[in-house]
Amino acid sequence: MMIDTTGNGDWGRRLSWVALALSLGGLAAALIAAAGSGAGAWSFGIGFTILRYAFYAAIAGGLLAIVAFVVSRRGGVRTGRLNLVAFVIAGAFGAYLMSHIATARRVPAIHDATTDLADVPHFKTLTVRTDNLEDIPDDGRPDLAALDPESRWKTIHREAYGDVRSLSLALSPADAIQRAEALVRDRGWQVARVDRQAGIIEATATTLFFRFKDDVVVRVRPDPKRPDGSIVDMRSISRVGGSDIGVNAARIRAFLADLQAD
Repeated sequence: MMIDTTGNGDWGRRLSWVALALSLGGLAAALIAAAGSGAGAWSFGIGFTILRYAFYAAIAGGLLAIVAFVVSRRGGVRTGRLNLVAFVIAGAFGAYLMSHIATARRVPAIHDATTDLADVPHFKTLTVRTDNLEDIPDDGRPDLAALDPESRWKTIHREAYGDVRSLSLALSPADAIQRAEALVRDRGWQVARVDRQAGIIEATATTLFFRFKDDVVVRVRPDPKRPDGSIVDMRSISRVGGSDIGVNAARIRAFLADLQAD
């Protein structure tokens, strides 16, 4: 007795195409959400809402690809490539977003990082956001809740980014600021101010995804403990959002590491 599997094959093929459409559509929606937010077509809040539903669509496409593969095999129809593409897109997209979510849970919900909490570098040309210290979380800790916002930020910063410190260089301040300026320009940051006499550089870095803008100040001063040496400090602040997912601290680490290595 022959078993008619034509119906299963047709369903498998249809499900495979739907899975691919969901995966590709989710990825495309995420890219559009990021591009639109970065271009100012809509707010970052709207962009993140689109991103959330794009993620759901892509994951649904990945799961549906598995179902479609099983149904297709039972129907004797080969749709393995379609299902594989849908599954890979969904998996890569999902892994990328989940890595950011994991990082956000691991780092504190602050968006201002610096190498010197005792003498924080200040901006003169660029403007610090007015709400910079208005929403510093206390994480339910009474010791943090008892502090004013600035002290709370500094405490959280010390605990999370204790390795982000001033850099001592065996270079004169003039040479150090010149090297720092070259690195800033090599990174493609938009330079707002370079004052070699004062040892100050102000610039804006733009992230690749969502085009977030973070303002950066680099400060170079003579090292009192080393003749002809320099102390380099840095600060990086996100213009929007509560948590920067550790991006500003990572930017400082990378910049100072490159500055020291050159």
